[in-house]
Amino acid sequence: MLPFAFKKIFGSTDSQDILISFLNALIYAGEPIIQDLQIIDPYSAATVSGLKDSYLDVKARITGNKTVIIEMQVLNVAAFEKRVIYNLAKTYANQLKIREGYPRLQPVIALTITDFEMFKEQPDVISHFVFKEKEKLFDYPHLQVEMFFVELPKFKKELDELTSLTDKWIYFLKNTPDLETIPATMETVPELEKAFQIANEANLTLKEFEDMEAQEMAIEEQRGIITRGVEEGLERAVERAVERARDQLMQEGRQAGMQEGRQEGIQEGIQAGQRALILRLLERRVGAVNPDVVSRIGELSVEQLESLVEEVVGFSSLSDLMVWLDRAE
Repeated sequence: MLPFAFKKIFGSTDSQDILISFLNALIYAGEPIIQDLQIIDPYSAATVSGLKDSYLDVKARITGNKTVIIEMQVLNVAAFEKRVIYNLAKTYANQLKIREGYPRLQPVIALTITDFEMFKEQPDVISHFVFKEKEKLFDYPHLQVEMFFVELPKFKKELDELTSLTDKWIYFLKNTPDLETIPATMETVPELEKAFQIANEANLTLKEFEDMEAQEMAIEEQRGIITRGVEEGLERAVERAVERARDQLMQEGRQAGMQEGRQEGIQEGIQAGQRALILRLLERRVGAVNPDVVSRIGELSVEQLESLVEEVVGFSSLSDLMVWLDRAE
């Protein structure tokens, strides 16, 4: 789901009931804690001179005079985790006007939905962060700021496995673009049915539809830039590895040759150094190499060994090596 569509569904003036159900599901595990809320246009939030602009998809004031800021993030951009904290801190600080006292500050919750994994070391779909003492893990007095993260790629449940309101809302976020009609298991939640109707492109004006298409194109372009950047980074890493390997084998070869004291010894030393380096690289890439393969490598010329050094960094299995040796022969 694009951030544009997310704001359309959850941030419209008639979306209060949808947002109440959604927030109760993701923040309060489906319990009806939030009874009422006021949706605030995030682009009209107060700004402080000198601070960067921060764009949130939805902002609302909920039961208990708490503020919730909600962001839907499609791409894992640089420093995104810092931006979440920045938006939370800015929203908390901007509650006070000049000369107003700290007692006027009210709690702020940041709810972030990502279309990528942020915390790869743990499997939970929803993560909840608060201030705690590091060793004893007791809460900081006056719970004022909280962060919730929902990582959509970690949600693997199918329709027949949806048991809770939380499951249904996360399924809605992840799969709505691929659904032509609302599933029967979700029709039992009126707010979900209403959200599905709003998500339908037929509800968009021409200008909104054009904006949504433009955002889709921008996201795909950014994905392409990121992918190409990774590829170029890998290419440069391989080039540097080949250069280091060539320098190392030449050094080892020269040392071995000088010990022989003859030109033939230098040539043999270079070959020995190349073979030793290739075998070490192969062990790191594909594991132990059997004696027959070692013997075949020992029969290669200096030129073939140099070529193999450049190729071996790209091998992922022993079969890649065997194919190369067959071609070399």
